[in-house]
Amino acid sequence: MRCPSCGHPESKVVDSRPSDEFNSIRRRRECLKCGNRFTTYERLGDNPIIVIKSDGTSQVFDREKLYRGISIACAKRPNIPNDKKSEIIDQIEAELRNSGRNEIKSKDLGDIVLNHLKGLDDVAYIRFASVYKDFQTIEEFQEALRGLEH
Repeated sequence: MRCPSCGHPESKVVDSRPSDEFNSIRRRRECLKCGNRFTTYERLGDNPIIVIKSDGTSQVFDREKLYRGISIACAKRPNIPNDKKSEIIDQIEAELRNSGRNEIKSKDLGDIVLNHLKGLDDVAYIRFASVYKDFQTIEEFQEALRGLEH
């Protein structure tokens, strides 16, 4: 682990403990060269989940990208705190890992997100659906609204 202060590649672990916040291990480290202390969060090495996009390309599942998309959909919605968004992403990632699959189509991932938003906030659901499903007409919006009513 490189020191963020001087870039030296060696450090020693001063303290280590589980971190529930990130589902990871929190380590306090000290640089062996300059003595700077810093914190790292280490996630267990899992097989990466590959997202197959609609154009056929693939990329590794990115929690931050999903968080940004959900945050945009939930913008200015008073009943959706940041920890709830993180909880949704944790649940989605757990679903993906528990399914035993290491690949998922972006369409299927979007459907999973919509299922989580559906019970949470109707406006966030419609916002996410409009981008994810690339609505082009008012009829497509109306169809999504009808889907919420059922």
